[in-house]
Amino acid sequence: MFGTGQRTGDRVAFDVVCLAASLGGVSAYRQVLAALPEGFPAAVVLVQHRPVREYDALLKVLAYRSALPVRMLDEGDRLTPGVVHVVPAGHAASFTSEGKVSLNLVDGHEAADLVFASAAAAFGPRLLAAVLTGRMDDGALGVRHIRGAGGRVLAQDITTSEAFGMPRAAIATGCVDFVLPLPVLAHALVSLVMVPGAAGLMRVSLPPWATVIPPAAVG
Repeated sequence: MFGTGQRTGDRVAFDVVCLAASLGGVSAYRQVLAALPEGFPAAVVLVQHRPVREYDALLKVLAYRSALPVRMLDEGDRLTPGVVHVVPAGHAASFTSEGKVSLNLVDGHEAADLVFASAAAAFGPRLLAAVLTGRMDDGALGVRHIRGAGGRVLAQDITTSEAFGMPRAAIATGCVDFVLPLPVLAHALVSLVMVPGAAGLMRVSLPPWATVIPPAAVG
């Protein structure tokens, strides 16, 4: 059941996986989704910078390689385990702890920070996030919220990123647990969510210079 936040041994039961990308993100997402098996137990949320168009082809492109259903988020939806939820273009999503969704219009490319911050406040240590290929720095503020709330963060490495701006900015905060090539990152998501004890074994302490945003500061 979504939202239980249960633990098995030292395994964190991640309820939600949030991914953010911009330039090169569609290709990166297709590779990640191809690695997620049928029965993946977490809800997946995707943020992809793209223009607002009358017809958004992203769902069809992503569903082609995905064993999981891919759906566009709508106002009032609830996150569902084992479903890939795509944030609409030009919007950010916010969440309650039970997974209910609200959508808000955004200017420019700031959706990942807003989605990450809201997810951190709603899900805390139940949240696993990854910052993938993209220009600029969207997501860097959000990962500080995630680590401050006890969640975990991965980032795509420079060798497999079409653009390294977003991963670089996230890494520079000190709040990224692992920087991984995309194929390894995809399998790390599966292991952290599905393999008992993996989250405990793959735990990395924050460096002393990292500045997180604790839950009390989220609002």
